[in-house]
Amino acid sequence: MKKLILAVAVMGAFAGIANAQEATPEHSFTGNVTVATDYRFRGISQTFKEPTIQGGFDYSHSSGFYVGNWNSNVSSNSFTGGSIEMDLYAGYKFAITPDFTADVGALYYYYPGAQISGGQKYNTTELYVAGTYKWFTLKYSNAVSDFFGAPNSDGSDYLELNANFEVMDKTTLGFHVGHQNVKNVNNADYTDYKVSLARDFGFATIGLAVVGTDADKSFYSATNGAGKTKKLGETTAVLSISKAF
Repeated sequence: MKKLILAVAVMGAFAGIANAQEATPEHSFTGNVTVATDYRFRGISQTFKEPTIQGGFDYSHSSGFYVGNWNSNVSSNSFTGGSIEMDLYAGYKFAITPDFTADVGALYYYYPGAQISGGQKYNTTELYVAGTYKWFTLKYSNAVSDFFGAPNSDGSDYLELNANFEVMDKTTLGFHVGHQNVKNVNNADYTDYKVSLARDFGFATIGLAVVGTDADKSFYSATNGAGKTKKLGETTAVLSISKAF
């Protein structure tokens, strides 16, 4: 849920550094693909702690407008009747000062075929606003629909702070902390964190992240058809290999 593995964002940062001296084209089309040992969205596993393959495409205009699509497999143990997450987003990014950039947009999470009992869908729409100053990005997201199928949960929000530092050539150290608030759902609020290291080897970017939360273990759990239960917010290491094109 763009929910993106860190390495994809890191590659975008590397590309921005490499092309900073070039004129910005009027139209830009890019793509990305990632294979990872787990898909963690805001610290919670979406794939039952199993591997994931992800990918997407983006279009951006020199004015700052952008639109894109990102996709990932998800577990039917968490999303009943579904196996795919499709994210559709659009926004506008603009510079306020040479060191400060703002970003506003909308993001729609779509789960084909997945639904909760009674026909309730997991599909969710969020609006977001973000500000980036040098190495730091502060982002706020607000759900304008029910939050992933939870009744009367519109207005749920997520606040996150991210920092990325190039510690050596083509190597980035990242830090993340975020807090998820879910309206009208007991035991659903939690804080998540991530520390990551990624290196661009040219043929691909390889990343390793330690991801964890203080989420309620009984609330954020899933059970498969064989009766095996997993705690989806427990601390884990995520290895990823990504390529941008």
